[in-house]
Amino acid sequence: MGPLAVELFGKKFKNPVMNASGTLGYAVEIEPLWGVETMGACVTKGLSALAHHGNPVPRVWEERHGMINSIGLQNVGVERFFSDHFPFFVEKNTPIIVNFFGFSEDEYLSCAEKIRPHELIAALEMNLSCPNIKKGGISFGKEASTVYSMVRSVKGITDIPLIAKLTPEVKNLTEIAIAAYEAGADGLTLINTLPAAAVDVKKRNVPLKGGLSGPILRPVALRAVHECSKAVPIPIIGVGGIMDAQDALAFFMAGASAVQVGTATFVDPFAIPKIIAGMEAWLVSAGLDSIRAITGVTHE
Repeated sequence: MGPLAVELFGKKFKNPVMNASGTLGYAVEIEPLWGVETMGACVTKGLSALAHHGNPVPRVWEERHGMINSIGLQNVGVERFFSDHFPFFVEKNTPIIVNFFGFSEDEYLSCAEKIRPHELIAALEMNLSCPNIKKGGISFGKEASTVYSMVRSVKGITDIPLIAKLTPEVKNLTEIAIAAYEAGADGLTLINTLPAAAVDVKKRNVPLKGGLSGPILRPVALRAVHECSKAVPIPIIGVGGIMDAQDALAFFMAGASAVQVGTATFVDPFAIPKIIAGMEAWLVSAGLDSIRAITGVTHE
């Protein structure tokens, strides 16, 4: 194991770099360019108990300093994922983090129940940004009491470590993070995208509303990681606008234990392997033998 090796959720990873959920499809799509085993772990596309068709096109919109996506959580469903796609990760001997969601508490529980423990499943990542159809579409992640209830319920039916992926669309994210931790979350992913809309001036319409990601989100994500890492004693996976190795290193200095890369891959398909190589080169040049040496080193 090299200087980027880390231990998270009771498992060892060759490096702390992952993809953000939904940005590499089912991972086999990137194989013509580089191997998925390059990453410490692969985060799955968001999975639901039943297959979901997603949103109509357009689904992606490029902004000056970011990207808006409105994929609509399209996926093949958790059972088909494990029958058709999981064998690929077994072949590659690559750990995965299974991102999952639902539009009601019952759907979250139904999906989590279908995921059986396996040595390559490092954790479940619970997307708490979904709209609760039973409460008028309010995001599950907006209220501390709801986050506590949801995390506690899922923890009660699975032995797999559980990560809560939180929305930044709240007044006090630290309060939400504490609720997730007190309910039993084993880690946090910070942050999900911000609600945004695109306007096509030529066509005079709003072609899509979705989630804003990319460099414009990075300062927001860094603050979230920094503040929440001081509030809860569980690993935090930082995500939001990481475009190069320097960006990734900043998240570790803010308090992250791992990072996820998403939008950068749309700009440069080789972004993830470049970030991994760049981080290792930086550690060597700094005379450091472990990424842990810079985790949470920021000063007020």
